[in-house]
Amino acid sequence: MTPTAYILGVAAGMSTGLGGLLAMKFNRRTDLLLGLTGGCVVGLALMDLLPEALEEGASRFTSTFLAGVMAMGFGLYLLLHRCPAGPVAGRASLLVHSVMDGLGIGLAFQLSDRTGWLVAAAVLGHDMADGANMIGLTTLGRTTAQPIQWQQSYRWLLANACAPLTGVVIGQTFHVEAAGFSVLLALFAGGFLYIGTAELLPRSRAANPGLAGGTASIAGLAFMAVILHLTQ
Repeated sequence: MTPTAYILGVAAGMSTGLGGLLAMKFNRRTDLLLGLTGGCVVGLALMDLLPEALEEGASRFTSTFLAGVMAMGFGLYLLLHRCPAGPVAGRASLLVHSVMDGLGIGLAFQLSDRTGWLVAAAVLGHDMADGANMIGLTTLGRTTAQPIQWQQSYRWLLANACAPLTGVVIGQTFHVEAAGFSVLLALFAGGFLYIGTAELLPRSRAANPGLAGGTASIAGLAFMAVILHLTQ
């Protein structure tokens, strides 16, 4: 058991919380919030989750199989979106993703300290966006005349902030084969792609059809690209 892994799990949670609090502070422009988080979610799916799934599963699964799993994830979320609990499923999947971030830190430190630090740097880099994404998801399903339920947002954000440390505990306690998580990564890639393209981005445009929301979405994509590039 490596104490550093637990410290980094706490740091990842703090980064998530900070991102969520910043999203709450600048919530007056819903089109910008949803546009930015939509771009971040799409970028997370295409530039992080899917490539990582292909890399981790290369020894066991073909790229065609994992791409099919991603398509299944997209279809699954399409069905969930039409259920009453659709928005909750999106937030829950983000929680599981954050647990897997912590799990990656815990497993990496089982290999070596250097690998653990590299994985932790990547997690810390995008966890702030995860917190903002959670706040963006909590605003879904309401009309413009309805106030944002910040108490609910705080509860989801707190759970999301605790998730990385939970993953670290699991990763340090049990030995898990990393290749087995490639299927889950691909599944979440499809789900997050749906959340971004079919929920967050359309609602951003509905809130304000101008260019500001689209520019925010591009900024979200660029932000994820820069973070992932710097943490490679």
